[in-house]
Amino acid sequence: MKKGRPGYQTLISLFPYLWSPDHWTLRLRVVCAMVFLVFSKIAIVYVPIFYKQAVDALSLPQENLLMAIPIGAILCYGLARVASLGFSEARDAVFARVGQRAVRLIALQVFEHLHRLSLRFHLDRQTGGLSRIIERGIRAIELLLRISLFNLIPTIIELVLVFGILLYMLDVAIALTTLITVTVYIIYTMVVTEWRIKFRRMMNEADTSANTRAIDSLLNFETVKYFSKEQHESRRYDQRLRSYEDSAVKSNVSLAALNFGQAAIISCGLTGVMLLSARGIVQGTMTVGDFVLANTYLMQLYQPLNLFGFVYREIKQALIDIEEMFKLLSVRPDIVDSIDAKNLLVTGGTVKFENVSFSYDGRRQILKDVSIVMPMGKRVAVVGASGSGKSTLSRLLFRFYEVDEGAITVDNHDIRAVSQGSLRETIGIVPQDTVLFNDTIYYNIAYGSSNATETEVKRAAELAHIDDFITRLPDGYQTMVGERGLKLSGGEKQRVAIARVILKNPKILVFDEATSALDTGTEREIQENITELSHGRTTLIIAHRLSTIADVDRIFVLEAGRVIESGHHQELINREGVYANMWRRQQERH
Repeated sequence: MKKGRPGYQTLISLFPYLWSPDHWTLRLRVVCAMVFLVFSKIAIVYVPIFYKQAVDALSLPQENLLMAIPIGAILCYGLARVASLGFSEARDAVFARVGQRAVRLIALQVFEHLHRLSLRFHLDRQTGGLSRIIERGIRAIELLLRISLFNLIPTIIELVLVFGILLYMLDVAIALTTLITVTVYIIYTMVVTEWRIKFRRMMNEADTSANTRAIDSLLNFETVKYFSKEQHESRRYDQRLRSYEDSAVKSNVSLAALNFGQAAIISCGLTGVMLLSARGIVQGTMTVGDFVLANTYLMQLYQPLNLFGFVYREIKQALIDIEEMFKLLSVRPDIVDSIDAKNLLVTGGTVKFENVSFSYDGRRQILKDVSIVMPMGKRVAVVGASGSGKSTLSRLLFRFYEVDEGAITVDNHDIRAVSQGSLRETIGIVPQDTVLFNDTIYYNIAYGSSNATETEVKRAAELAHIDDFITRLPDGYQTMVGERGLKLSGGEKQRVAIARVILKNPKILVFDEATSALDTGTEREIQENITELSHGRTTLIIAHRLSTIADVDRIFVLEAGRVIESGHHQELINREGVYANMWRRQQERH
């Protein structure tokens, strides 16, 4: 949480999700839940009163005690306990929809916001870290709502009611003794809990470290075996376990101190109340029932107060976790549509990079005054050494980043003046490393078009020459591809990516080194797919292997972010320049 930011601001930020202006039924649920909460506490504070009345009635000298049983007081006692429980359960049932809807809306808002953020943000953050922030934030909201509405607030209401009843029915001394006991109890719990938090934090850090070490070692199981490092890994793991052990011992010892102190404070308060009540009985100002009443109230308060240390710690942690999640919402996207952005309507598909310059962080120029024309329906290739800025072109075309200077146009429309969604709808890409969703092959192909029919999906697979492979699988199109598509080979993943792009049917195609990681045989087959797919479409091919782009309409050679050569394949070979040298070196390797 930001330093100095009060926790109540985080609580206030949750209020719109609970008190929805668009759903009167949800607001009614909140009101009903609060009413049930108050009724529940009123009922529970009446329990000791009926208990007192029964005790007073039974304390009177009676010739026939059986005839003097205070049936009314006892029945009221039982009804009050049942009513308190009933109102509590009704409160939970009524509020459940409100709480869960608030959690859903916040989670959805964060999720959508993360997708709106720019690529730069996601490259700078670890995906696992983001998911943990969201996970902890959602869990913290649920916890905070449950604790604050169903524990903290009811306890405060009960304390106020009990103090008022003791002041009205008994005397000031007993009411003040109870108030002082509760106050000291709360202060002591807060101080000791603050002290204990550091041990809990150390314990969590040690647990995370041990878990990370274990997973890392098991993921590298083969490497451990290759180098016979089992004992080494065990020692490293044990170091982290020992740290957790030490922290856990300190946490448990401090918890014992907290529990003892809490019990001692309540015992002292209870003793004081009993002494004052006993004195009142001796003096004739109080009855035995009053003695029981005061004792019962303090014992009844002890149960929710006993959880106060846990509640206090969890609320503090919940506020931190929620604030971390809300921090994500405060991050502004680097790339936003202009107010008057229009949808891009592609009539031809001519793409131009006009004197484009770009750097990722301002310290190292990636592209310098680059001008490339991709005529409608033509195939253009960009080649160059690693780090020359080839893949940056595709990221700029998709508008994952804004150019520093110059412009990129599609059919003479500056892409900064059109909506990002319509721009990306017109472009299809087959990247070098195709990452698939951990779902079925069918889902991953159908991802190219939300409205695709089963026939269209299978037709796309046929055009990508992967249908035969899929139908031979035991589960066919319902085969799960695994995390990031790891159950498929590189060539199979590329064909799925091609089928997905076929289904999307874009006007403009980008192949970002789509075959560079494949073996020669698979590369040749995929290259045939690419040639078929790019026919009649404006196509940008970012290539490493020059043999794959020898037949394109025009080739641009990048070096250190500048276009240093351009022309047809044979034309560039005849120039005996950089391209010709690259071609010779690659031919010699083969």
